[in-house]
Amino acid sequence: MRLWSRELWRLAGLALAGLVIGWLASAPGLGLSAGLAVSLAYHLRQLRALHQWLTHRSQAEPPAASGLWGELFDRLYKYQKAQRLTQERLRATLKRIQESSEAMSDSVVMLDRRGDLEWWNSAAEGMLGLKAAHDRGQHITNLLRDPRFIDYFEARDYREPLTLPAPIDERRVLQFQITLYGDDERLLMARDITRLHRLEQMRRDFVANVSHELRTPLTVLAGYLETYLDHADQMPPRLARGLGQMQEQTTRMQNLVNDLLLLSRLEIDQRLEENTPVAVGSMLETIRRDAESLSGGRHEFAIEIEEDRQLLGSEQELRSAISNLVFNAVRYAGDESRIVLRWRPWGNTACLEIEDDGQGIDPVHIPRLTERFYRVDKGRSAATGGTGLGLAIVKHVLLRHDARLEVESHPGEGALFRCVFPVERVADAAHGDQAQRA
Repeated sequence: MRLWSRELWRLAGLALAGLVIGWLASAPGLGLSAGLAVSLAYHLRQLRALHQWLTHRSQAEPPAASGLWGELFDRLYKYQKAQRLTQERLRATLKRIQESSEAMSDSVVMLDRRGDLEWWNSAAEGMLGLKAAHDRGQHITNLLRDPRFIDYFEARDYREPLTLPAPIDERRVLQFQITLYGDDERLLMARDITRLHRLEQMRRDFVANVSHELRTPLTVLAGYLETYLDHADQMPPRLARGLGQMQEQTTRMQNLVNDLLLLSRLEIDQRLEENTPVAVGSMLETIRRDAESLSGGRHEFAIEIEEDRQLLGSEQELRSAISNLVFNAVRYAGDESRIVLRWRPWGNTACLEIEDDGQGIDPVHIPRLTERFYRVDKGRSAATGGTGLGLAIVKHVLLRHDARLEVESHPGEGALFRCVFPVERVADAAHGDQAQRA
């Protein structure tokens, strides 16, 4: 306010001086105009100095001035200096980020909100074949044309990574992960997991080969045990009891081998192209009868059909998955439990639910339930004869049907296993008949 007052007093003083000089010269109007013209010339001169200073950045210090203009120059200079320092810090930060990204062995690609390429590190050039000369500004799907990547990119569900062969070398296996940030921009990261993929393939091959090799001796052993047990009445009681336990464990080994072989087959190809319509009601009725035989009257079963549409997929695989869920409920829910097999709508699609009111599961175990051989209670699982592979099979069957498994449970409150299928796998009866005829 003081500066403004000074400027106003300076303007008033020039006007008054011009007026006095003009009055002495018998031309007061001309004198007033001359005073105002001097003031205007001063301000125009300061504006010209400001323009030259802002235009020619090489001039470090602001022009010399006093009063309001001096204060303005000083404030602009301080602001300009602060901005330069901020820009230098930002440039230094960006440089460190780029240097750290360049040092990474993983590919890092920055995409704008449209999906066009903005920047990438050197690893992306060797891994994805990107070239700065002509790829900058291209849409990512113009360069990564695998239909699975295009579906993954456009679905905008990036919770799980995507595994694909490298676009420039199919012998290499890459894992893609996209993260949304900023104004709907995307950060694409690709990691070379060829070695891990080969190790996983070796593990699957080993398990499949060992399981296959075990089938023949187990079959022979089971056959002889069955023959001996047919004449158990002619053997000493202790020997007959031992043969019975041997047959029980042989059967358990056969179930384990069969589950391992099924799981290995499911892992080879996690996408199912089969679209056979499955009558869910009759399938659940068959599973219920099998579960009642396993239960021996210790559980109550119910089927609830709230959805008229059919499932499209492999009836054999779906029956295997749902049977595993129901048999797990029989084994672990506890006696006198009620087990419900439910087919109902879920949004615009549908889901299969297996619910019991038994002992429940601590939520800490839920994320690991579908791991191979993971047991919530190892002692109880061994006593019930489970193989520890049932939920792993369920997981892979659902993956092949583009579905997901949701588990809701708390100790003492029962458990709910929900299989949610995509809308593409659910069709009305008429559509299902057409798919079957096709």
